[in-house]
Amino acid sequence: MATVSQKQDIRKLSVADISSFLASKGEKAFRAKQIYAWLWQKSANSFEEMTNLSLKLREMLQTHFDITALTVDQQQISNDQTIKSTFKLYDNHIIEGVLIPAKDRMTACVSSQVGCSLTCKFCATGYMSRKRNLEPGEIYDQVVAIARQAEENYQQPLTNIVYMGMGEPLLNYANVLKSVEHITSPEGLNMSPKRITVSTAGIAKMIRKLGDDEVKFNLALSLHAANDEKRNEIMPINESNTLVALRDALKYYFQKTKNRVTYEYIVFHNFNDSLKDAEELYRFTRHLPCKVNIIEYNPIAEADFVNTKEDKLAKFAKYLEGKGVIVNVRRSRGKDIDAACGQLAIKEEK
Repeated sequence: MATVSQKQDIRKLSVADISSFLASKGEKAFRAKQIYAWLWQKSANSFEEMTNLSLKLREMLQTHFDITALTVDQQQISNDQTIKSTFKLYDNHIIEGVLIPAKDRMTACVSSQVGCSLTCKFCATGYMSRKRNLEPGEIYDQVVAIARQAEENYQQPLTNIVYMGMGEPLLNYANVLKSVEHITSPEGLNMSPKRITVSTAGIAKMIRKLGDDEVKFNLALSLHAANDEKRNEIMPINESNTLVALRDALKYYFQKTKNRVTYEYIVFHNFNDSLKDAEELYRFTRHLPCKVNIIEYNPIAEADFVNTKEDKLAKFAKYLEGKGVIVNVRRSRGKDIDAACGQLAIKEEK
């Protein structure tokens, strides 16, 4: 069992909270902004790093607070340069993150929960139970760690972030949005929200809430089947969030944000790879501006799904393109390592 500190995580406090604490201790309030900058701009993992604070103040902060930073636990580097990491949290739980290098971008794939409650049949994380939600700082830490890997291994800055790792981001809504705030704020990492994509398995009421909150980041829906019977089979969440409910929620989201939606579609052999499936997908996507990412499957030991044949994939994509759909075929990365979502963490859990 992990020994969990009784001290408060200072990263759960706002600047105003820190300022009030400092005032109660007879310290100058302006120090709060310096501390906040150390936490969210400079990504400090300890109070010792805060060198423009007096030793006395640093010791006082150490007495009252913790910075519950994650650490890199394991790291695998693929032949295609993908880097898969497991991260250990303060309570010894394990999560995953991936650096995906490409010619024109460096993308961090981050987790939003420890495990997942949604039991999607093709996803390794779906075979793990959900232990807890991640805090905003724990999501932010993954971005910082993966950005460091990009700089150290490829001498390139991180350009994009996708919330497509372990967990369902919209079931950790408040913490996910707070993490995006820290990543995009000028008082944080100052990344553009247009470089961030949050992927959901489809929680209709939370998609509507994204619209109400007029979020600036991108939204992707993990669709994988465009009829309810097939989608229920591989994604039980569809039983309570039907395709009609999702379509209406996405139309509402687009009306509020004017953000084009991305549909993610893994084409499984002899399951959802026919031209009839492509037609159903087109019918679902035609209601609002969008693009479709056809994703090559990274097989897992827990499931029997395999990729469609190359010729069927080509026909599937060509059908959609013929209907005017913007289609990108995303090849699987990290095939020689445990790069499918949850693969590495589930090994550590067993």
